[in-house]
Amino acid sequence: MFPLGTALLPGAGLPMQVFEPRYRQMVRDILAVDGPPEFGQVLITHGHEAGGGDTRADVGTLARMADVRAVDGGRYTFVAVGLERIRVLEWLPDDPYPLARIQPWPDQQSGEQPDGTPDAPPEQRLAASIERVERALDLAGRLAGTEPAERAASIVDPVDGPSIVSFRLAAIAPIGPADRYRVLSGPGPVERLDALDAALDDAEAMLKFRLS
Repeated sequence: MFPLGTALLPGAGLPMQVFEPRYRQMVRDILAVDGPPEFGQVLITHGHEAGGGDTRADVGTLARMADVRAVDGGRYTFVAVGLERIRVLEWLPDDPYPLARIQPWPDQQSGEQPDGTPDAPPEQRLAASIERVERALDLAGRLAGTEPAERAASIVDPVDGPSIVSFRLAAIAPIGPADRYRVLSGPGPVERLDALDAALDDAEAMLKFRLS
């Protein structure tokens, strides 16, 4: 397991540089095992990435190492590619790096609204969510002084389906790690889009305030 100060989402990529001795050993152990080089990634909810003593989330993502390279000083670089969502069943003693028993956590069927009406099909939400993310990216681009067209171009395709798109939207949206974790923890795409909308409410308000 690799706890970090960010939440990797399925379908997203995360460039990583490994320098701590325990995680260098983890990379070597993973590469020595037959099969794909995979590990679990979770968000650190309290504490720091280096040194241990952190508090870890129990929902994470199974990741695969891509483009693994050994660099100076015994360090490694690679891209962690998010594959699927996982739940941590039990944290085990670090030996020397974090270990856990996990299980996949596939999407759950959406239920009903509090008033008893069925949830709206997630497909109906995608266009509006894509527009909201692009609007927030446009605001972030204006704040950074870049051309809006360079920042607001969508990299998601609705034909991929609501499950994949909900993760990809959260991965590119200008929101923080805690908000991405709330999206990751949504049982299904409808709940994830709800969490993303709530995060975008705050992000847009903050960006507009800073622009003003």
